[in-house]
Amino acid sequence: MFTKKNKVLFIIHDVYQEDNQFPLGPGYLAAVLNDKGAYVESYCMDIFHYTHEQLAEHLQKNEYDLICLGFLAARFKETVLDLSRVINQNKKNAWLVLGGHGPSPIPEYVLKTTQADVIAIGEAENTIVELLKCKISDGDLSEVHGIAYPENNEIRITQKNNIVKNLDNIPFPLWDIFPMAKYTTCLQLFNQESNEKSFVFLTSRGCVNRCNFCYRLEKGLRLRSISNIIEEFRQLYDRYGLNCYFFMDELFVLNKKRLLEFEKALKDANLKIKFSCNARVDIMDEEMVRILKRCGCQFINFGFESSDDNVLKLMNKNATVEQNIRTLEVVKKVGGIGMGLNFLWNNLGDSERTLKQNVALIKRYNTYDQCRTIRPVTPYPGSDLYYKLIELGKLKGPEDFFNRFINSDLILVNLMDMPDKEAYQHLLKANTELILDHYKHTQGDMEKANALIRKFKDLYEGRITNFRGARHYNKNEQQSK
Repeated sequence: MFTKKNKVLFIIHDVYQEDNQFPLGPGYLAAVLNDKGAYVESYCMDIFHYTHEQLAEHLQKNEYDLICLGFLAARFKETVLDLSRVINQNKKNAWLVLGGHGPSPIPEYVLKTTQADVIAIGEAENTIVELLKCKISDGDLSEVHGIAYPENNEIRITQKNNIVKNLDNIPFPLWDIFPMAKYTTCLQLFNQESNEKSFVFLTSRGCVNRCNFCYRLEKGLRLRSISNIIEEFRQLYDRYGLNCYFFMDELFVLNKKRLLEFEKALKDANLKIKFSCNARVDIMDEEMVRILKRCGCQFINFGFESSDDNVLKLMNKNATVEQNIRTLEVVKKVGGIGMGLNFLWNNLGDSERTLKQNVALIKRYNTYDQCRTIRPVTPYPGSDLYYKLIELGKLKGPEDFFNRFINSDLILVNLMDMPDKEAYQHLLKANTELILDHYKHTQGDMEKANALIRKFKDLYEGRITNFRGARHYNKNEQQSK
């Protein structure tokens, strides 16, 4: 369909840290275009921390048909606005295409503020092919499904594109155009050995639930076949020596039958892997935890979110505190698997009491595999909470959101019956208690613990804005120990 003269660039914006995840979205889109014959490049500002001046120089030296940039809402004002300006000034005849979770629910606002040429709405494996075809044939954008674009001082939104129902039909990410030596060594899996490499991985897309703070690109849940997953493991091991994985699925643990099929396939293929995954508490039992352990699971992230049943109900979690506790006890009983105890605060129904309950529950069941802290919920555009707050008159829309948003560890809209200053005092007290408890039980450096507490205090009191929590892997720091 395309030739190597048809060039597409995927820019991976900087996130100002060293533990960077491989960009799975661009990886899949690049693979689809590559299969159609197009020439695809990556420009990884996250890995190499390229400056805007270096990007401008690169764009001036090269010609592209599409320049693609995906992002989350949290990075829009901090990073994407200026980056879009630089791209627009140097793109020549290319189209700037923005996509991902950030722009998909608010394409009109993002187009007006970034002056991008196109927004790809939702999953874009089909859309990106239609877009490139339209660009090189000087076609009509109104015939491309799943996009928003400006026309005659208005924003046009086209008919929704079809998603790929059978995920096995999507080629594996185009790893070779990315700096894999960096992406496979900058993350650290729980219980990973020094000679092992780790990588992010998807076995499914979607979720069966709809928590009020969550936004996803498409509805429903789609699964890759186990054989397709095993084949990707093989290729990643053969090419890059990978055997440790962060499963990024919102719902990797779906049911016992699929887990047993996964275990058998690993055994038949003589593959030994280590992985972390996300799981819901309402389907976990001791047998499932033991199957996960046999498969190589090292760590399970649980979105417990709250220790209060009313708060869980209001956020549409479809889980109970009793189920949370039962799951915690089962995983602890089986042993050998780390746990991520994730809690949010400042959702509908929250109070000082629920925060204290969250801290008590974490301390009671903490396995101290990570330094756990609690952050306030952020009503990102597209989430049910975002629209609920607009309905309640507490938020006016995307411009209001981005004018308020600074950091996801800060309160964007206070949903509790207390002033912001008091809420931050309670939050600092809670996180101080959790940090000190963690370092006490891990025989950690208390000077480091106090430095971390000071950062939270400085963030809450407005002296810093770029601190993003306690859990980041620093390779150089680990090697110096």
